[in-house]
Amino acid sequence: QVQLVESGGGLVQPGGSLRLSCAPSGLGSVFGIYIMAWYREAPGKQRELVASITSGRNANYADSVKDRFTISRDNAKNTLDLQMDSLKPEDTAVYYCYARHGVSYWGQGTQVTVSS
Repeated sequence: QVQLVESGGGLVQPGGSLRLSCAPSGLGSVFGIYIMAWYREAPGKQRELVASITSGRNANYADSVKDRFTISRDNAKNTLDLQMDSLKPEDTAVYYCYARHGVSYWGQGTQVTVSS
């Protein structure tokens, strides 16, 4: 059974930083071929793609987070990270880890709140 477990969320002031991590289990050695991504869902809004990264580490970002967020993966350790800098109140949302290779998997989500 595949599980994606996120960690690293919390409360941070505007301009601060957080690092989210996702630890997939059940993918084993095939983790490296999965497209991985971070999505977020703010109250009253649709879930949106924040950033994605291919097996070859090609990354794409939503315009709203470009130059502030960095997605990375370690295929040897089966981990996915999202470094979030210069956080804004509008970044407040539940952040979800996502994996896809034919079938798709979602994590349970981790809350990020940016507020003074």
